[in-house]
Amino acid sequence: MTQRLDQFAVAADLFKPMMAMEATLKDSGLDHSLIELIKLRVSQINGCAFCIHMHTHDARKNGETEDRMHLLPAWRESTLYSARERAALAWAEALTRIETAGAPDADYQALAQHFTPHAQVAVTLAITTINAWNRIAIAFGTPHPATQEANAA
Repeated sequence: MTQRLDQFAVAADLFKPMMAMEATLKDSGLDHSLIELIKLRVSQINGCAFCIHMHTHDARKNGETEDRMHLLPAWRESTLYSARERAALAWAEALTRIETAGAPDADYQALAQHFTPHAQVAVTLAITTINAWNRIAIAFGTPHPATQEANAA
């Protein structure tokens, strides 16, 4: 896909609230590794190449294993994820596919079993934020770095 618009170059000021949200989430008390798993899984569902590229690299830099990243689309079938991570991933998938899944009580109950009310809000905001970033990147055709490198060569 060809980049339609460099949204940051033309409207950097409009991204200030989203950047502030990212900073707030970093200080929310959630494990960075959990935030990256959420961001990566949601980006996979949404098919956002830019965000998948970014979050696999960020996760790897912070010690995430290749196996866990490769198996993330099949997390329900893998023993590599904790019950806490599974609850967050189920909630992330439900909210990302909200038009078909809604927000099932069972997924919320699993989330509530593993997260304090404050952390439930933080997980939900992490899911909401990455969904917004995915939509912005896809809407404007933001190229992922590998595409930019290939085009430059």
